[in-house]
Amino acid sequence: MTQTIGASTSTGFRPTTRTLLSAGAAAGPLFLGLGVLQGLTRDGFDFTRNALSQLSLGDLGWLQVTDFLVTGVLVLAGATGLRRALRGRPGGVWAPRLITAFGVSFLTAGVFTADPGKGFPADDPAANGTTLSWPGTLHLLSGTLGYLALVAAFLVLARHFAGRGERGWAIGSRVLPVLVLAGFASSAASMLAFTLGAGAGLLGLTAVSLRLARV
Repeated sequence: MTQTIGASTSTGFRPTTRTLLSAGAAAGPLFLGLGVLQGLTRDGFDFTRNALSQLSLGDLGWLQVTDFLVTGVLVLAGATGLRRALRGRPGGVWAPRLITAFGVSFLTAGVFTADPGKGFPADDPAANGTTLSWPGTLHLLSGTLGYLALVAAFLVLARHFAGRGERGWAIGSRVLPVLVLAGFASSAASMLAFTLGAGAGLLGLTAVSLRLARV
């Protein structure tokens, strides 16, 4: 009797694999939804010139900082669910590790904020400057490495889906890296293209997480 109670106490609050994957699936819509809402309402922000990361600046910057941190925690939860769902299967080692790195990049980006620029924040004298600070450098570096990890994770997951005969999901997991990298490559010419590429990666992770949660 004592052993039974002890087992129930130790495992009763352990989240299920489906719950963890659902948390990971929520990360993208949460980050993008709150980011777009802020971008539409904050003075001086322009989706064609400014990155969502810059919403971490100014009096309301705490909202986007919180968005980064919560998103990072949700992605890490999703990585744990992914590890459980793929245990012993192709991609079961590296896909969760790479998604974990992606989640850590959001936590890092929340701690080290982007630099002002391209007219935002509107009341910041540095908004028209081009100087890159060390926190801004760490922010850019963490985001770049995080999305490269996500791209690699999709390619690993493509192998997993191909092995299961899920051709559509395998193809999609190979197309998403192209969209993400194209967005990053176009960032110098169009910040909107960068945002769309990054958003495609986040929503792709949502779709994959929901698919695996149904297995």
